[in-house]
Amino acid sequence: MPIRFVFLSAAALCVSAALAQEPAPTLQIVWPPEGAVVQLGADAERAIGVVVQSNYKLLAAGQCGGDTRCGHIHMKIDPEGDTCNLPGRPYNSMNSDFGGELIKARFGPCPSPTGSHVIGILLADDHHRPILVDGKPVTRLVKVTTR
Repeated sequence: MPIRFVFLSAAALCVSAALAQEPAPTLQIVWPPEGAVVQLGADAERAIGVVVQSNYKLLAAGQCGGDTRCGHIHMKIDPEGDTCNLPGRPYNSMNSDFGGELIKARFGPCPSPTGSHVIGILLADDHHRPILVDGKPVTRLVKVTTR
């Protein structure tokens, strides 16, 4: 009987540990969809809104407190280089000022705002560090054509 009791306790612990595991961080670009043709804004920034979705809370930087499943988004247009970054910045935009699921993509700094582009997003923690899964940052890319 004591052996059976120990076996059941170990099994219960394994089930409890599996249920307690949090799901891996997710990140999606909801809009624009892959391959979309997007009309740029008429403003000097030639901006469009990009809508993202995550199973993390997306709050302004510094507002997450002790919530380890909270952060914000860093965005780069044409992330293989730095040609579309804001002057003096390592990114094009981020939602760390306001949080939320809407990010302003500014195509104005790009050498050619119209044409084929890639919008890249990265999930960052409250201190601007990338959120990692299996040692790799949580990112998403979407190809668009702007006009």
